[in-house]
Amino acid sequence: MTDTKDSDGLPSAGTSMSLSAAGQAEKISSEIYDLIDIKGKASNTGPGVSECGDKDPDKYFQIFHPWSFTPESPEKLNGVMERLKEELPKHGWKIVEYGPNTSKNKSIQLTADNDKKKHSVKITHFAKGKTPSLNLMVVSGCYQVPDGEKVDRF
Repeated sequence: MTDTKDSDGLPSAGTSMSLSAAGQAEKISSEIYDLIDIKGKASNTGPGVSECGDKDPDKYFQIFHPWSFTPESPEKLNGVMERLKEELPKHGWKIVEYGPNTSKNKSIQLTADNDKKKHSVKITHFAKGKTPSLNLMVVSGCYQVPDGEKVDRF
């Protein structure tokens, strides 16, 4: 997310109440889930609210939505990261990082930004281990609450 960055490097996501912004993050997670396009189960983790760097925590916030995906059969994840690397840009995402991470297993990791939606996603494919899965973290830009309101943290 590159435009309208503040001194903390966080882009502005506009004005919203935290509950509404959380709904937007869940919608974006659902769109990414649809792009995975494999039968399986997503965790039922809800979004949370965090601070925006050094900005006033009563007025500014970010939404984060961590979740995981476990396929019905592990081999179904073969090639999913390469497919997501191709599919995400067709839906407004820009791939900013792709490749093995620094873990012992060198898990494939993909980071993508969507400037229009003011969100980023980091997807890690844990291929080794008893239960192969994808871990996802959707994060918003920095929201400001409307005048007279305070950030609702959950």
